[in-house]
Amino acid sequence: MPSEPRDQSADVADRATPVEIFFDVVFVLTVTELAGLLEHDLNWAGVGQTVLILGLLWYLYSGYAWLTNHVPPRRPARKLLLFGGMAGFLLTAVAIPDAFAGSGLLFGIGYLIVVTVHVALFTRTTARPAVRRFAPYNLGGAALVIIAGLLAGPAVPVLWVAAIFTQTVLPHLLPGHSWVGAAASFHIRPTHFVERHALLVIVALGETVVAIGMGAPVDHLNAGVAGAVVMALALPVTLWWTYFTDTAASEAALERADDATRSRLAARVYVLTHFVLLLGIIATATGLHAVVAHPETPAGWPAALALTAGVALFLAAIADLRHSVGVGRTTIRLATAALVLASTPIGASVNSALHLGVVIILMLVMLLIDGHRPGAPLSRGA
Repeated sequence: MPSEPRDQSADVADRATPVEIFFDVVFVLTVTELAGLLEHDLNWAGVGQTVLILGLLWYLYSGYAWLTNHVPPRRPARKLLLFGGMAGFLLTAVAIPDAFAGSGLLFGIGYLIVVTVHVALFTRTTARPAVRRFAPYNLGGAALVIIAGLLAGPAVPVLWVAAIFTQTVLPHLLPGHSWVGAAASFHIRPTHFVERHALLVIVALGETVVAIGMGAPVDHLNAGVAGAVVMALALPVTLWWTYFTDTAASEAALERADDATRSRLAARVYVLTHFVLLLGIIATATGLHAVVAHPETPAGWPAALALTAGVALFLAAIADLRHSVGVGRTTIRLATAALVLASTPIGASVNSALHLGVVIILMLVMLLIDGHRPGAPLSRGA
């Protein structure tokens, strides 16, 4: 593969490139597969598997967002390596339905490819001191996932938890020997960073809309089903509106921070908080699928709770984002999350379409009474 100059200081990320958008489309297959997994096993075991799988994959996706923020994939060599990372993510997505049993090894191999490509590309950046500090943790986590793929039984989820702990928690417990202690070597460019995550949210919400269309019962389409489909589209629209109210202000907050603070803030908001946000999208998609499939009957407690818990998680993540960057009011988001959760019995015992309508109304009221100007910093306790 052609060699490149190692000093990339003049090669900066300004806007997301087409290949990054394509990367996001490939990654969002993970969201689709996880929504299917959760719908198939809509119980606490299914929730646990969804959280663990998303935890592993989201951490590495975030790593690629940091990567392309440092090394814009404009040159052929970088694009080819990035396609290798896509291939790894595709393998993990294909293996998701049976990742804790028969396809665990395939998942682990795909995950190792994702980690290896990430480390290889990051060595071409100006953040090499941090690369030496995060590579052992990521490679160690990948090794644990591969070992889990070779085993069966209770050891598998334990190894997955250990892998997540190794990659996400252990670095913060050992800051002198991890990337946390070299946070200033990352030079995050807020415009690209915020846009990259915003594009992923758009694609993920788009997949939610695809799930709505796929779940519509074409064999008995009627006015009730058509109305449910339209309402099912309205909910992702309110989630989109909620998210993009704060993107400009988040970018401004990152711009004001120094390199070390910016890196830690980005890790908090765009790794942890966006993990919760994406989990909310997955649960919401699961609940919407149940509404569209049977709009005229109660959805039952698992499906109704998936819908309300998904929206509540999304709103809680937005509230945490606002609190972290000191922008916007958090109270209205948290109060709406509580009201949405309180509406669960409507979908569980009365009517799923009526329940969806109530959730949409609550979201619209929240957006209409949330009177802050986008981009205007407000107090944390507002």
